[in-house]
Amino acid sequence: MTEETVREGGCGCGQVRYRLTGEPIFVNNCHCRLCQQQTGSTSVVNLFLEAGRVELLAGALTEHTVKGGSGGPHVICRCAACGTAVWSVYPRLGRLGLGVRAGTLDEPGSVTPDAVIFTDSMMPWVTLPQGIPAFPATYNPFELLPPDRVARLQAMLERRRAGEG
Repeated sequence: MTEETVREGGCGCGQVRYRLTGEPIFVNNCHCRLCQQQTGSTSVVNLFLEAGRVELLAGALTEHTVKGGSGGPHVICRCAACGTAVWSVYPRLGRLGLGVRAGTLDEPGSVTPDAVIFTDSMMPWVTLPQGIPAFPATYNPFELLPPDRVARLQAMLERRRAGEG
């Protein structure tokens, strides 16, 4: 029997606390203009996993809908008290999967991006990390991720196509 990884995190003021169980399906460091505008930074690192692996332990979240890269609704879930973006709901996965902001983890260095995306939009002074695949726009996760994570992603996408989430 193997023990699942457990990570915890929270917002800037400490009112929101959450727990993640298991490893992410994938982790992206996104440099697209929308992420830059929505975070006020050069990029964002999101780890994606099934919503059932995310547990809100304390605090309240508010939802803010903005345009996603696909043109569909991207819902940013923020601490109701301080406004820290904690996770997002993206159109492709709906409510079945969440993109958790790696910077809100208690140990943000415990995750490493699988890919750096939208490098065409990155700030000219940003240096890309060695050993992490980088793409001018997006990539096909089915070609990059190991089979066990591909299977988890495929299961979520099939549920989404069936009308869930």
